[in-house]
Amino acid sequence: VPNLLDLQLDSFNWFVGNDEWRAKVDAALAEGRTDVNTKSGLEEIFEEVSPIEDFQQTMSLSFRDPYFEEPKHSVAECKERDVSYVAPLFVTAEFNNYDTGEIKSQTVFVGDFQLMTDKGTFIVNGTERVVVSQLVRSPGIYFERLPDRTSDRDIFSCKVIPSRGAWLEIEIDKREMLGVRIDRRRKQSLTVFLKALGWTEERILEEFGQYETVRATLEKDSVHTEDEALLDVFRKLRPGDLAARDAAKNLINGYYFQKKRYDLAKVGRYKINQKLGLDVPFDTQILTDEDLTAAIHYICSLHLGIEQLEDGTPVEADDIDHFGNRRLRTSGELIQNQLRTGLGRMERVVRDRMTTQDIEAIAPGTLINIRPVTAALKEFFGTSQLSQFMDQNNPLAGLTHKRRLSALGPGGLSRDRAGMEVRDVHPSHYGRMCPIETPEGPNIGLIGSLASFARVNAFGFIETPYRKVVDGVVTDQIDYLTAGQEDR
Repeated sequence: VPNLLDLQLDSFNWFVGNDEWRAKVDAALAEGRTDVNTKSGLEEIFEEVSPIEDFQQTMSLSFRDPYFEEPKHSVAECKERDVSYVAPLFVTAEFNNYDTGEIKSQTVFVGDFQLMTDKGTFIVNGTERVVVSQLVRSPGIYFERLPDRTSDRDIFSCKVIPSRGAWLEIEIDKREMLGVRIDRRRKQSLTVFLKALGWTEERILEEFGQYETVRATLEKDSVHTEDEALLDVFRKLRPGDLAARDAAKNLINGYYFQKKRYDLAKVGRYKINQKLGLDVPFDTQILTDEDLTAAIHYICSLHLGIEQLEDGTPVEADDIDHFGNRRLRTSGELIQNQLRTGLGRMERVVRDRMTTQDIEAIAPGTLINIRPVTAALKEFFGTSQLSQFMDQNNPLAGLTHKRRLSALGPGGLSRDRAGMEVRDVHPSHYGRMCPIETPEGPNIGLIGSLASFARVNAFGFIETPYRKVVDGVVTDQIDYLTAGQEDR
């Protein structure tokens, strides 16, 4: 049996980027695996916020090389004295003055950071707490076919769900027209949206002219130029605001084409490439024209009942409850998201201080205020639904608690809204999540336990081991498959 605490330990080791994690990454790369994270969670997040520029873009502040110093107290001392098991986190901050070309570098204290004990727990004010892994719908692209309540036709919908940012939904309604919803607002014509992105009517016809639905939608449009389309989209997104071309362009770009506000994450990009048969590089984590084009071809093909695209990609609707479409956010990722919130608040403080302080006197240390960062982490460990007081009835209760998977919590489902389908046992749970161990009562099916031999891959999907069968003979070769790979 593998180490049953790996679910917690591996995730946190990746986040802080310690030697154990480095050793595992090197071993995986030596095997020739490509699906491993080569950057730690802390490195990722500090790279993401850097550089912070002031409003005039005359100076910037960037962060690199985060590292921990030794914790002040041992685990036993923390329990005895009712203090938290933390270590001071430092990061190198560089202030760059673009006008003079001067760079000031300084090591800055970012706050005391909760560490995980080797038992997979956190000690907060002397009590042991567990961060429960969360089962969420994976970022990516989903196609659904739903019966329409008012007619005998089906509605086809396509949702592009990012890791953070606005949803994009394309649908073919009962009138067989193509509509689009931006950020879950009012539905508008897809062809108008494409024109707002700079497509001409000729290009739309050239790319999608073979589909009757696209031609019909185009014919009904009352706007024909890019400028008209931009204003039309803007009015529907921001009714009451004064519509101007540039404001409209910035608004749409900000929704889907800016790294700061839209992020598919590597998982989302992987899922979109896989579903639509594209090969956009993993570091392109915003929407591209290619994604949109492929998505429209896919939904039109699904509507026409075509079984595969020209390149052989199968066309089928998705099952949301399938484990290939749900992923785990483990402790490291949950803490990383919380840190992102804290650093985002700090970013605003830094910008304000850049404009108010005297440029000559500025040093990295004077710009940074670590309060929002420490507050965000404190809030997470103290009050989050997923940071729970460890079950200590007996050693087994503690172990099961650390391997628990919850669909509840921020960004997940809520008890009242979760229907029957989400809670039900699904064939893809086989070997991944226990079909029996779940509480009876209002949480039934929303809280489960990881299967003994299952493991979590770099994208957060649960893999289970299979032995390879060659010519009807079971070999000793063991392959770990995700639910998505197993189906294929």
